[in-house]
Amino acid sequence: MLQRIQTLYLFLIVALMVAMMFLPLAVLQAGNELYSFDIFGVRATISPQPELIYPVWGLFVLIAGIALLAALTILLYKNRIRQIRICVFNAIIMIGFYGFFAFFIYLMKQETPELSVNVRIALSFPLISLILDYLAIRNIGADEVLVRSIERLRK
Repeated sequence: MLQRIQTLYLFLIVALMVAMMFLPLAVLQAGNELYSFDIFGVRATISPQPELIYPVWGLFVLIAGIALLAALTILLYKNRIRQIRICVFNAIIMIGFYGFFAFFIYLMKQETPELSVNVRIALSFPLISLILDYLAIRNIGADEVLVRSIERLRK
């Protein structure tokens, strides 16, 4: 049902994940070189034509998957139990995103020990989405309890 509050939470998750596709996650500095780390990879920011130096397509796949699963969850409003399961799976993917990001930072620090990382606001979007996902799960569960109690009264 599109008028429920959990639908708003899920729309916000989709909007945050789409915004992440256009914003940098971190700025990396190695000596005098500056690099931009987004969900597609690491790019040199000083060069006139920023080229992809270190591709990390896995982050793009995770962010696109989170957005698609949240959109799919909105469309499955008639099956609330399935909605809850997809939201829980989506929360696991959001946690996995941070693990994957930390893994890539670890690999880059192994290659360049003097690398410094300055995170940007877009890196907090999966955490905000995780909170919104939890709120959506709670409200979907409350709807399921309400529907079951009404069905019990009918019998």
